[in-house]
Amino acid sequence: MGQVIYSMSVSLDGFIAGPGGEIDWSAPDEELMQFHNEQTGQIAAVLCGRRLYQDMLPWETAEQSRSSPGELEFARIWNPIPKVVFSTTLQNVAGNARLARGDVAAEVAAAKQQPGTGVVSAGGAGLAASLIALDVIDSYRLFLTPAVLGGGTPYFPPGAARKTLDLAETHVFRSGVTYLRYERHRG
Repeated sequence: MGQVIYSMSVSLDGFIAGPGGEIDWSAPDEELMQFHNEQTGQIAAVLCGRRLYQDMLPWETAEQSRSSPGELEFARIWNPIPKVVFSTTLQNVAGNARLARGDVAAEVAAAKQQPGTGVVSAGGAGLAASLIALDVIDSYRLFLTPAVLGGGTPYFPPGAARKTLDLAETHVFRSGVTYLRYERHRG
């Protein structure tokens, strides 16, 4: 079974997007982009909400609009990954994606049962909140960014149940970003 991960950049004060939904404060430099590319290469499927899907949609045409070698590599890795988009407002999706309106738990279970290796990446604050409530996330991966936003969309939803996690990996980048990987507590 594939492991379900929740991986996002997060500000020092715990937000994944600013008060107006902005994420420009988390743009990766080349070193961090290479790390993202290595991690993205481990993804077998992506489960995402509408907003994250729409934020990531430009990567479908990145080869025409991006010039950085790291960005081009990311687009080549990202595009073939199957994506399941949870939305009640979208009528259709593009690229290697399909629209889901049904049971989130059933979709997670189906994604975890897919043959092959790799993790199932879940993203988007609303979807992540649902998955946290269902207790199906196995690994929390935070890219702690040296920025204070003062408000916005929190990484963990308000009122989330208490969880004990085990620190499994850390990495500090030259930019000051600190990668923290926490796994479900096993003890």
